[in-house]
Amino acid sequence: MSITVMIVDDEENTRVNLEALVKDEGYKTITAATYAEALAQVKEGNADIVLLDMQLPDGYGPNLLVEIASLPYQPPVIMITGYGDIETAVEIMKSGAMDFLTKPLDFQRLIQSLKRASDLVLMKQELEQLRSESASSADFIVGNSQQMKDVVEMASRAAQRKANVLISGETGTGKDVLAKHIHKVGNRSHNKFVSINCAAIQPTMLEIELFGYEPNSFTGAAQKRKIGLMETADNGILFLNEISSMPLELQAKLLTAIESQSFYRVAGTEPVKVDVQVISASNQDLHQMMAENKFREDLYYRLKVVEIELPPLRERKEDIPELVGYFIRHFNMHIPMNVRAIEPLALEALQNHTWRGNIRELSNSIERAMIFCDGETIKLTDLPLEIARPQR
Repeated sequence: MSITVMIVDDEENTRVNLEALVKDEGYKTITAATYAEALAQVKEGNADIVLLDMQLPDGYGPNLLVEIASLPYQPPVIMITGYGDIETAVEIMKSGAMDFLTKPLDFQRLIQSLKRASDLVLMKQELEQLRSESASSADFIVGNSQQMKDVVEMASRAAQRKANVLISGETGTGKDVLAKHIHKVGNRSHNKFVSINCAAIQPTMLEIELFGYEPNSFTGAAQKRKIGLMETADNGILFLNEISSMPLELQAKLLTAIESQSFYRVAGTEPVKVDVQVISASNQDLHQMMAENKFREDLYYRLKVVEIELPPLRERKEDIPELVGYFIRHFNMHIPMNVRAIEPLALEALQNHTWRGNIRELSNSIERAMIFCDGETIKLTDLPLEIARPQR
């Protein structure tokens, strides 16, 4: 998402120099020389971030903060002045400014302040976008990292071509969410998405769950035929989560079923024909498992026509603002609450955390913060202690 920074200063040279610097950082820019011009641009929704001079020819810069507070969309404001002192800084920050910089500007600090402001903007944009969508359609957040853009590109290509997909990644990175996204954007979206967690089912029962059985085929079997999940997923997608937990003898049967697009129910004598796209996922190193003869190499290559590795959250922290926006919106619907934003210090703490539990840990942290939030804005003190006060 592109972000527009409005530079408000009555000195033309200052506007030109700041505009060049801000553009070099990848932002779009607009400028205003007066209070009236700045107010008009903000009211029209043209500015995502405001760099605001204190003294303007037709008004006192900080008064714009009061005007912005009454608007539906409230861009973060970074005050810039040559009249900096502690009392003025405290007054301006209380009025709602995100940061306070003095002239001559420290460009590195300005860039850092713009980055914090842009993170807030991205989070708000995501939240507003998701508010206008149904819960079922807002299921996968791409973010701004190149890694995730590459993931989505590969997923989209696989979805359109019925290619089997193997998703790898640490626990909590969202492998099941990506699998559902592939189903949603592909040409099988109107057919079934059938999911099974191979690690959650006893090995002796996994074959029955996958392939079903004929009546009275074993002790305890019902007198009625059981339809397995592979048959249920005919013309759709079968998602095999934690495929690494599947026992070797069943891996051989799965390989045959995928290659021939047919299988036998337990105790069955007639093959069942299916048309199934298989998506599998693992948080284990399948190469290591193959070396230890715990996973079939031929099945591995059949499953990984397209292989997608989901990066851990600690390697794509630029995506955190949008993820935070998504989870705020999600929990607003389900708790229910009316949280609208997160303060800069809290968002910064989230971006500094290591996230060993990945997106799942972030989701839990936002849910916890919203439960303890007393207003419409999540504060640093609402976050779990290990995030708000990390050990040094």
